[in-house]
Amino acid sequence: MYTRSLLEQYPFFKAQLEGRRISDILDPLTGLVTRHYMIEYVHDLIKQGKSFTFGMVDLDNFKYINDTYGHAAGDAVLRGVASSLINILDGRGVAGRFGGDEFLFIDLEDTSYFAKKQLCLDMFSNAKVFRKTYHAGEFELFVTGTVGLATFPYDASEYDEIFGIIDKTLYRGKSKGRNCYIIYVAAKHKDIVIRELKHRTQYEIIRAITDQFDSHFDVLDKMRGIFKAVGDDLHISDMYYAGLDGVMRSIRTGEAIGCAEDIGAMMTDDVFSTNQIDTIKQKSPIFYNTLKKQSFETILAVKVRTGNFFFGYLIFAEPHNLRIWQDDEIVIVFSLGRMLAGFMISTNSSLENGTPLPPARP
Repeated sequence: MYTRSLLEQYPFFKAQLEGRRISDILDPLTGLVTRHYMIEYVHDLIKQGKSFTFGMVDLDNFKYINDTYGHAAGDAVLRGVASSLINILDGRGVAGRFGGDEFLFIDLEDTSYFAKKQLCLDMFSNAKVFRKTYHAGEFELFVTGTVGLATFPYDASEYDEIFGIIDKTLYRGKSKGRNCYIIYVAAKHKDIVIRELKHRTQYEIIRAITDQFDSHFDVLDKMRGIFKAVGDDLHISDMYYAGLDGVMRSIRTGEAIGCAEDIGAMMTDDVFSTNQIDTIKQKSPIFYNTLKKQSFETILAVKVRTGNFFFGYLIFAEPHNLRIWQDDEIVIVFSLGRMLAGFMISTNSSLENGTPLPPARP
């Protein structure tokens, strides 16, 4: 929680606190500056022509925390993140609560691209703000976030413009899979339109998948068609398949990229996802080593199975990407696994140029 002495370092807040209680300008739950006063501070800095970095933060999958562990746990996470933001910005800026699980921050010092990148790296490493476990009553909850940020006056000359930019960069980070930061760079982000970042509906995606699936007759061609249908929505540059021979292959090129013979040890359900592959190291060390060699940091895997017939695994991963797989994405890949298995049973075909599959196993 901010104290009077912490906020009075900044002339704007020193003036605001004259004749006011500090509680008048703080969010009662998190102890951060309220949305109103954060926005007023931004207007004041713009009026003075003072350079600053403006950022927006969104906690990843916060609704899941509330729904699974209760609102008391959610409130504890919000307070914990707020405290971390106060600590990391100490002396160089101020954090506020925008609403719900979204926060704002103003950084008066880190305005160059390198400085902004270092700030973000600090936020996302060494358990300073994100990728950090927070105590929430009886629970220990691992929390990640998505951040978008831009700088006045280099990126924008007025409030509405800079707010629109950080909203857009935040949405860009969320569309890439969350658990990341996006620093606004005009050459890369100027022409992004938020509505174009939104995923197609599940119906639209499944319709595109089935159209591709129905238009091909060979298993590998079907898989390449499916990749074409979902690649942009899942933000992946390739898909992978591990068959009963235990070899992990690229769908796009057909190339064998490593061994996955012990992947089954981690697959306690039809679908498995993690944004920390170190969690599978003990159960599936061979598969883990293959992932590490490819610089994969998160994975989504699904059994190619229907009934008691099992043929292998579809694997979705992207190098150097700490994304968080979402429920709608898991629904889609689960459907893919069942569709592919059904076709394999009906045609006794495999990914290897249509040759017969080895006997299916339960």
